[in-house]
Amino acid sequence: MNRDKVTLKIPRPLYDRLKSVIEGSGFSSVNEFVVYVLRDLMSAGMEEREDPGRDETDAIRRRLKNLGYF
Repeated sequence: MNRDKVTLKIPRPLYDRLKSVIEGSGFSSVNEFVVYVLRDLMSAGMEEREDPGRDETDAIRRRLKNLGYF
């Protein structure tokens, strides 16, 4: 069993929407795009702190909501 990766489940409508968004973008899959977005979110200062402050947590929630996750 490969313990380097896990499976995340997202709603099918969100997956379909992301699939149409990445068409022609250079991303080869929705998974590749989602990993890119999550890494970008984490690099926005989150890696420096083990316990993010309320402002940073709220900012991440807003960004995820804008991407259709909430």
